[in-house]
Amino acid sequence: MPGAFLSFWILSTSNLLGQTREVTLFYTNDIESVYDPIQAYWIDSIDRVGGFPQLATLIHREQSATELSFLFDAGDIFTGALSAATEGRLPFDIYSAIGYDAMAMGNHEFEYGWEKLLESAQRARFPFLNANIFYEGTDINFAQQYAILERDGFRVLVIGVMGIEAFHNTIFKGHRRGLEVRDPIPIVQALVNRMQDEVDLVVALTHQNRSAPMQSDKEVDPEVQRGFHEDYALAGAVHGLDVVFGGHSDHGLWEPVRHPLSGTLVGLTFGQGKHLGRLHLRLRENEVAEMIEGELLTVNADTLPPDPHISKMINEARSQHPELIRVIGQANVTGYRKYYRESNLGLLVADILREVSEADIGWMNPGSFRADLDPGPITVEEITNLYPFVDKWEKVEIAGSTLRQMLEYSFSLSYGLAQLSGITLQYDSKAPAGSRLIAALVGSEPLRDDRRYTLVSSTYLTNGGDDYQMVTKGKKVGVSSRLLIDELINYIERKDEIKLPEVGRQIDVSKE
Repeated sequence: MPGAFLSFWILSTSNLLGQTREVTLFYTNDIESVYDPIQAYWIDSIDRVGGFPQLATLIHREQSATELSFLFDAGDIFTGALSAATEGRLPFDIYSAIGYDAMAMGNHEFEYGWEKLLESAQRARFPFLNANIFYEGTDINFAQQYAILERDGFRVLVIGVMGIEAFHNTIFKGHRRGLEVRDPIPIVQALVNRMQDEVDLVVALTHQNRSAPMQSDKEVDPEVQRGFHEDYALAGAVHGLDVVFGGHSDHGLWEPVRHPLSGTLVGLTFGQGKHLGRLHLRLRENEVAEMIEGELLTVNADTLPPDPHISKMINEARSQHPELIRVIGQANVTGYRKYYRESNLGLLVADILREVSEADIGWMNPGSFRADLDPGPITVEEITNLYPFVDKWEKVEIAGSTLRQMLEYSFSLSYGLAQLSGITLQYDSKAPAGSRLIAALVGSEPLRDDRRYTLVSSTYLTNGGDDYQMVTKGKKVGVSSRLLIDELINYIERKDEIKLPEVGRQIDVSKE
């Protein structure tokens, strides 16, 4: 037993041969559509944060101060107007130009279908990894499972994985048809067992955990921080795994966490390119990796000059798609996102869908919104970044009892609080799950279980996205002739000035 316990702690450092080496690992995740800095309204000392050119400057500055380093990303580089316009080519080109060493596949990389993903991924000048997605019914991997990176005689095994929940509940079914996902733990363990004697360090890049809250200020709002339970489980279950860099939940760890049983370190950023993770390690043969320093570096766009090459790439992409910079209207105030509460941006989109579809109820999941809306002129690119998906809206007729089930599921906050139009309600978030709804009015009439209602939402949600399986029991009675994003653009252009609605349609009596 003592020998078995000792082997549990031994790292895959056989190549060190008695040496001591230091290495710095830089990491990001879930940058998505944030090509430019955003307003840091939650930070008193910073006006703007993030932006690809500013992140590139910080990366190169930090790398130049290290003797040995690697740069990783845990997935979700697609999303947004420029990504969609280039069908994913621009994100891969930017990551290649910055100098990423490896990246895991995220759920957003499937936004244009897996066939388009494979086509655009050929542009990547770095390994683009996933070990646990297969062509359905086969043992044929969908992507490159792992890479062995070598620099200055130091070798790193890097493995990419995606969570089962992330695959099934956050990728549109049509975009993953013909593929299946498997439990990543035994797959990662098998790869580590096979190759740990060949390398000095083993890193897993993961895209799992609970879905991220789409909220820019999540780092100062503990209520919406979604945790990293799947990363922690992987870290504890796989022997010989040194580091896990995660994504998908955007939880963020200001300092990496060490699993008490395995010694594996886990790190995540808050996503959207607002921070660069830095983990400085000291490695000795047959010893657990020593963390000299681990932290998140804020991408302060007020002080970091933009990298000219990355700026040029973005500006050239915009020049090739001039329709994106067209001004279509004005916003009177900031359109903000909230994940566990109502937001004026969520209510606006739900209102627009209900009006254009003539449905009883407009329903939007808060995870749909990928950017805030700044006050002032609104461009096509801003709206496309706000809702970057290529689905339509769909109108479904459902029973009142099904609507009640949907509301109760929303109150569970598994995927955030639904953003609603045409319905006002009271609920008790402290009541037992499944019995939190107190009262609801659809229009001006009380919700009745035996009545039929029409509900409009994205085709993603009406087909069971975010695990809203109950809505699939309804009868589909209408679908838009154009994409949902085009409906939003057309509506704003007709209105010219958008007044964002006041919140207060859903009252949580436990907080009054």
